[in-house]
Amino acid sequence: MRLTALSLCLLLLAGCATPDRDARLQVGASREADVVALYGAPGRVWPEADGGRTLEYSTQPMGRSTWMVRLGADGRLLGVIDALTPAGRARIQPGMTPEQVSRLLGRERSRVAFRQSGEEVWDWTIEPDQSGYGMRFNVHFKDGVVVRTTQSMVFPSGPLPGLDD
Repeated sequence: MRLTALSLCLLLLAGCATPDRDARLQVGASREADVVALYGAPGRVWPEADGGRTLEYSTQPMGRSTWMVRLGADGRLLGVIDALTPAGRARIQPGMTPEQVSRLLGRERSRVAFRQSGEEVWDWTIEPDQSGYGMRFNVHFKDGVVVRTTQSMVFPSGPLPGLDD
């Protein structure tokens, strides 16, 4: 019984490993095949100007991270970042195209089109702020071409007051 419980705990802990903290991946030594063996096929692969590639591992819609695994032209691991950190989100600027935003933040949780205003809003689930409430990061596109604005917002995790009375 103890062996089964211990095995289950180890399995759960292994499931918590993320590419940025996985000791099995070594910058400069690990290769694309090592990353794929550990984390599976990426959601998308982005070509880089230097001949390298970036493998995208988005945890959306339920997760709060998008792991961008950067590989050099020789296929060796150069680094791993979470694109949805505050610094990553701050890179989104007015004038960017939807493809540029996808390239920086990874696959979004959802897209909602607003016909009257001609806007499309994409969102990502992100880490909660100090309040501890769930958060979403929204990017507004006007006419599907440029970023108009971004915003972070709290979303309720339980029943809304007054609606279930």
